[in-house]
This record gives sequence, structure tokens and C-alpha cells, in this order.
Amino acid sequence: MDDFSGYIAADALYDGPYCVLSIVDNRTFKRIATKVLDHDPTHDDIRDFFTGFKKALPTRGLTLEGITTDGSALYPVPIVDVFGEVPHQICEFHVLKELTKAVLRAVAKVRKELAAKKPKLSRGRPSSKQAKRAVRHKKQIERKIGDLFEHRHLFVQHQLTDAKRKTLRRITRGLPQLRTLRDIMDEVYRLFDRRCRTDTALAKLAKLRSRVRRFKQVGKTLSKIFSPNLDKALTFLDHKLLPSTSNAVERGYRRHRKMQKSIYRVRTMSRLIARIALDMLRDLQLLGRSITTKTLHQARAG
Repeated sequence: MDDFSGYIAADALYDGPYCVLSIVDNRTFKRIATKVLDHDPTHDDIRDFFTGFKKALPTRGLTLEGITTDGSALYPVPIVDVFGEVPHQICEFHVLKELTKAVLRAVAKVRKELAAKKPKLSRGRPSSKQAKRAVRHKKQIERKIGDLFEHRHLFVQHQLTDAKRKTLRRITRGLPQLRTLRDIMDEVYRLFDRRCRTDTALAKLAKLRSRVRRFKQVGKTLSKIFSPNLDKALTFLDHKLLPSTSNAVERGYRRHRKMQKSIYRVRTMSRLIARIALDMLRDLQLLGRSITTKTLHQARAG
């Protein structure tokens, strides 16, 4: 822990009946502490895990500067109980994931409302002008529903080209609430601009929330905007070299899942503990392995 940055990411990996708790340095991506449980974690389990980590800090002359977690309710209370007023950041990815899900649900709801407006046609070929008009109207609604489904990603995609924005304007013609949803998503993405300071982002968020309140339909859909997790996701916006996500701990879990595909026996508690110990030893020897690899490449190149 000589290169400990002071910022950590904490998360839990559920593996069958077991749960792996991990703390990873959020700048160097090195796993610092881990614990395997044979049950779903509770506040007491998280509190004991954090307490053990806290006791190890002063013996090594280290100080904790901040914590990053996902949006789980498991962490806020134990973090305050153990670390007090240490800044706590919620992962940007998890916050945006909840918002994008809400927007896509709103688009699906509009498609369902349009489908309910399709006129009912009588059997046989339409003969009267009114029947032909109803057929055209039904086809227009079906085309609109198809476009909204095919291009639903445009409502949540981060960056849009001019061509995509033109497509978005076309498929939302006559549906102003969907254009408002897209505008609000643009404002949400701007909150996480690393060129912006935390105080400025929080002021923008307050204006965005007041705007959402004025639109009753949109306000119910985007209730996640009023979640305190969004405020916490902006905690370390001023730290240019600090990630705004918990990817430091998530990448270790991705490596764990990939390893399980080829090593089936790593599904018992003893094997889990042993494998995690090997991973931590691997991280400890990372610098020496990189130097050795570089020396070998130079020797082979002559």
C-alpha cells in the first residue's frame, strides 16, 4: 500500500450463495482488502469490513480521502458510522443507468398510448373515404411506433450527430414530451463535464430539478433526478485524475467472472478465498513483472 492514493472504491460481488466484498484503490486499481461471506451482506457485515480496513490505515501512516460505491443502500449508513464525514461518491455509471432506464420506459409508454389510438377497421377491403382514411391513419401510427422503437437509443445516447438529431426531430414530431425528455438528458450529461466544478454542477442540477417540476408528465418519469444519489455522483468532479465511476473494483469482478468460465471449481468458499489471494499477489508483483517483460523485449530486439 505504499502507492495508496487515499481514494477507494467498494463493491460486492454475488456468486451463488456467497458474496465477495472488495476495496480497491480507485486510482491505481489495486485490490486492498477483501472478505468472502456465505450469505447476503447486511449493514453489520459492511460495517465490520470497513472497520477492519480503517484499523489498518494508521499503522501504515495512511489517510482515507474519499469513497466511491454504487447506488446500493448497503453503504451510506456504515460509511458514516465508520469513517464519519469522509466524502462519499456514487458511481456516475450507476446513476445514469437508472435515468436512462426511466427515459426508455417513458418512450415505451408513449408507444403503448399510440397503439391504443389505432382505429379499429372492419373486415374486408375499405370502400368508403372514411374507411380509407382510417387505414392511412392506422399505418401512420404503426410507422410512428416502429420509428420510436427502432431509434429509441437516440433518447439516451450521450453524443448525437447532426443526422441523428434530425432523425430524432422527425420521429418526435407531434410528441413534445419526448423532445423534453431528450433535452433533460442532455442537461444531465452536461452535469458530469469534468471542466465543470462541483459547486457549478450542483447549481445546474438545482435549476434542472426546478425545470422538471414544471413538466408534470416528465416529472413523474424522471423521479430519479431528485434522488440524493445524483448529488453524490458529483462529489469528486473537481478531481481531474480521479475516476467518476467504481470501475476500479468492477474490472476485478469482470476478471473473476471470466476466470470462472475456464476454472469451474472456483465456486466454493475456500477456492474463492484462495483465488482472490492469488489475484492480490499478482497485483503486488505487477511492477516487477512489467520490468521483467520490458527487459525480455529489449533483449530479444537485440
